[in-house]
Amino acid sequence: MRRGSKAGRAFALYEVLIGLTIFVVGTLAIGRSVENCLNASVLTAQEDRVRQILANRMAEIQAAPGPPDETKELKVATGYGPVVVKQLSAPAGLQNERQIELGGISQVTLVAEWSRNGIAQSRKVEFYVYRTG
Repeated sequence: MRRGSKAGRAFALYEVLIGLTIFVVGTLAIGRSVENCLNASVLTAQEDRVRQILANRMAEIQAAPGPPDETKELKVATGYGPVVVKQLSAPAGLQNERQIELGGISQVTLVAEWSRNGIAQSRKVEFYVYRTG
């Protein structure tokens, strides 16, 4: 009876060790998942901030009187580091159905550039602005 009892205790010890190993592996996997979720949230917030900067600049250009500046560069401080917004503007060169060029329409390109973990990132938006003159 003593032999069975020692074997039973040894078997119980193995069960505990296997259970503990499964628990540790599960805990590490959950920790890794939480870390990935936090990283994704930070990246999403950073992308949203850049989109908002571009949208604000586009609204400023559309609301301003007169033609947009041909070139302009702005540096915007964010909680994620500086974002450089480059503005390029040129006549759109659009034509109507009679192949007559439409005047007063400018094509504006805004490019936002920043760095994430040492890797250069950029987003671009293009739109048209009409000014009578």
